[in-house]
Amino acid sequence: MKTANAPSKQQGVMLLEALVGILIFSIGILAMLGMQAVGMRNTIDSKYRSEAAYLANQIVGTMWVDRANIASYDDAGAGNARRTAWVTKVTATLPQDPVDPTVTAPSIAIAGRQATITVRWKRPGETTVSNYLVIAQINDP
Repeated sequence: MKTANAPSKQQGVMLLEALVGILIFSIGILAMLGMQAVGMRNTIDSKYRSEAAYLANQIVGTMWVDRANIASYDDAGAGNARRTAWVTKVTATLPQDPVDPTVTAPSIAIAGRQATITVRWKRPGETTVSNYLVIAQINDP
């Protein structure tokens, strides 16, 4: 009659090595997904900053063309059709605060011949408001 062989001390080591390998691989994949999320967030931030810079430079160019009426571009000044169209474009292009749109409303302050333009936006799902500030000297030729 044959007797059963005693189990080897090394039995199951290969299974343990495979599980450790899967664990290391999973951690690497999760790290890559985290880096992808950060990269996408930075790309979206860059897009919003580019659009804000473009919009701010657009209104500066408009004020340069319309230097005689520069005071009408101020927030406290009389209404200006070009300024109103620009504000509408900013609020349509950049994400605004859905609860309180005045928090992210763009502003223009005129002090003499100096224009301070602030473009604001709030990314969806975020609590902080981002802004882009331009100070331009609009002088007579």
